[in-house]
Amino acid sequence: MSKTITNPILPGFNPDPSIVRVGDDFYCATSTFEWYPGVQIHHSKDLKHWRLVSRPLNRKSLLDMRGNPDSCGIWAPCLSYSDGQFYLIYTDVKRFDGNYKDAHNYLTTCSEIDGEWSEPVYMNSSGFDPSLFHDDDGRKWFVNMIWDHRHKRHPFAGIYLQEYSVAEQKLVGEKKNIFKGSALGLTEAPHLYKRNGWYYLLTAEGGTGYTHAMTMARSRSLGGPYELDPQGYLLTAKDHQDLPLQRCGHGDIFDTPQGETYLVHLSGRPLRGPRRCPLGRETSLQKAHWTEDGWCRLVGAEGDGLPQLHVPAPDLPEHPWPEADSRHDFDSAELPEAFQWLRTPEPERFMSLTERPGFLRLRGKESIGSWFEQALVARRQVDFNFTAETCLEFSPETFQQMAGLVCYYNTHKFHYLYISVDEQGRRFIDIMSCEGRADWVLNYPLREGHTDIEYFDPRFALPEQGAVYLRADVEGAALRFAWSLDGQQWMQLPVHLDYSIVSDEAGKGEGASFTGAFVGMCAQDTSGENCPADFDYFSYVAK
Repeated sequence: MSKTITNPILPGFNPDPSIVRVGDDFYCATSTFEWYPGVQIHHSKDLKHWRLVSRPLNRKSLLDMRGNPDSCGIWAPCLSYSDGQFYLIYTDVKRFDGNYKDAHNYLTTCSEIDGEWSEPVYMNSSGFDPSLFHDDDGRKWFVNMIWDHRHKRHPFAGIYLQEYSVAEQKLVGEKKNIFKGSALGLTEAPHLYKRNGWYYLLTAEGGTGYTHAMTMARSRSLGGPYELDPQGYLLTAKDHQDLPLQRCGHGDIFDTPQGETYLVHLSGRPLRGPRRCPLGRETSLQKAHWTEDGWCRLVGAEGDGLPQLHVPAPDLPEHPWPEADSRHDFDSAELPEAFQWLRTPEPERFMSLTERPGFLRLRGKESIGSWFEQALVARRQVDFNFTAETCLEFSPETFQQMAGLVCYYNTHKFHYLYISVDEQGRRFIDIMSCEGRADWVLNYPLREGHTDIEYFDPRFALPEQGAVYLRADVEGAALRFAWSLDGQQWMQLPVHLDYSIVSDEAGKGEGASFTGAFVGMCAQDTSGENCPADFDYFSYVAK
């Protein structure tokens, strides 16, 4: 195997990693927020090559996010293995802004990582970032950060510990606040480990932006008190803003079969100039070791905890997976695994691969700003430079019907190349953008009245019928849209778009959003007539 691994190991929107080893296999779970199905689980045998193996929260009883605001939904899953079962702890966050979070925590289990997961067991709603610790005496313990909504209280109030009863399928016994955090604050993402008679508590602190960090504390007793690592931070880039990996924190520690120690962690790669991360929060890997006095340290970063772009590979045989397809012709009755949709457990209401074989049919639903039911199917951006292309057959009859190619972050941050009709019923192609401004209600007048959407003239007239090819070319912070009637001769629209707005940091500012850029297909019909839009293929090619 090659001597190094290059970060990130899971590029694009794959935040808040939790990892477990079962025999010779490594499984890493990451957050999906408002994207459905919930939780991504990747599989590796060498820590270098990864493949998507499961999205377990794939039915209504496990997850229904209709009405969840942007950046709510599935936060920070925890994946573990014990007693021949995989245990997945997850949070469904129903509110983001304001004093309250309304974060509901659940447990589901499965004997196979890609099997049908059990009906959820409700755990609690006292905070987010929950995890489950399997002690060596057979008892199981649940930890989560505790959210304090009260006036003049810090909302990040520490880490709660409570026992989980497998027999009763509920939390039992005393709730205890075992750790209030370091001076950096914003203590979250707890994971418990036991090693050489010590209980170790790993947390993330400093928020999920550019002051993010990973801290460790330990105790001889599970219930504490916990002493902080004298080094201060196990991992952070907060004092080194020039490093290629930024926003580093929130992670999990594990060992290989040979006893080598590694950790996975959240990271971001900002664009030069705007310092924004369209690829969102990604998953990276660092090699670590344990000191004689029992503290974990990064290999090659002794004493400073700085994330490295290239890390030593484990002593494992290289195990690549087949390359993923870059083009999808929608010839199967199943949606290709690269794609997800927003919030709803009932995609059959807006999506079909069988009504017109060889096409993905989207039936127009609510607006692109809806938190309930959108006909939007997209895949992650995993490269700074790429070209995405599709071919659309669409015959709208009213201005309330539109469909096209979208570069999407959330309901307030996107660029959309769409087809619709004017008042005379003539088809046209145009661009609409939303740049995520928090003050748009009062201060963003465009054309008539107040709106958060910007439209670009001139519109381009299209034939009354026939397919239209759509393309997005992204290079860093620059986006250009193009269209064609034959897929050969392309017309580039004369608009230079700021692609950096399709990122966490745009809009309300650093740390305001938690996902990442997607590119895909969508259709809207605010008349309620469910006008169909047929997409022949979709391709994504890195430049």
